[in-house]
Amino acid sequence: MSAQNDPFDPKQGHRPGGSEPVDTSEHMEVNPAGELRDEADQDLDAAAGASEDLASLLEKAQEQVAQYHDQLLRAKAEVENIRRRAQDDVAKARKFGTESFAESLVPVKDSLEAALAQADQSPEAWRAGVEATLRQLGSAFERNLLKEVAPASGDKFDPHVHQAISSIPAQQPEGTVVQTLQKGYTIADRVLRPALVTVSAGPAQGV
Repeated sequence: MSAQNDPFDPKQGHRPGGSEPVDTSEHMEVNPAGELRDEADQDLDAAAGASEDLASLLEKAQEQVAQYHDQLLRAKAEVENIRRRAQDDVAKARKFGTESFAESLVPVKDSLEAALAQADQSPEAWRAGVEATLRQLGSAFERNLLKEVAPASGDKFDPHVHQAISSIPAQQPEGTVVQTLQKGYTIADRVLRPALVTVSAGPAQGV
């Protein structure tokens, strides 16, 4: 049998019975350069993918920032509109409130002028005219929420609507009104002028 037909033994590097060893280096050769190129390509692909992800995240973040900025501008404009409307409402309320009060006082002025135009009047007629005009003025005050503050003797002193001129010994309990010297007024529950009063300091010593 020919030696060429003998089986090849890779461990011995030659065929049994053969006289010359067989070169196996070409079968066992490793290609490190190719493996490095593959790894580099994989790294580049991974880096490209990460870059695309970052670009996508950045784009979404910029869109959100633009959306929030637009919402902020809209909210700011709405607040400014509300502020302006409130200012207009306050200005209109003051204007119309003044007009309403003035409209209520015009008839009072007319009555006073009519009374002065009548030279020949009896004291009784004059008094009746003044009382009618006073009632007319009271109605004007009531329509415009203008109320009197006139505490009676013995009422408890209220520093919110009363102003004490003096404290005097009196039979009334201490801290109560002795006398009202001048009426006060409130308008829409706000003090326009406090009532001027004297306040009891309690009974005098030895009395």
